[in-house]
Amino acid sequence: MQRILVIIGLVVLAIGLLWPWLSKLPFGRLPGDIVIQRPGFTFYFPVTTSIVISLVLSLIFWLFRK
Repeated sequence: MQRILVIIGLVVLAIGLLWPWLSKLPFGRLPGDIVIQRPGFTFYFPVTTSIVISLVLSLIFWLFRK
């Protein structure tokens, strides 16, 4: 459990340090992401981005289990 928490912390740190470059990737603006904009209101639901992130994390955790 401690090892997993340390790894998660390092990943969050790496994402934070790489954020200027990561924000230019198309995540969050993929086809299938729902964005509804009205005057004074914006609803954003990243369906496709959530699926892609879930698949990547599942693959990473599967590889660590091996």
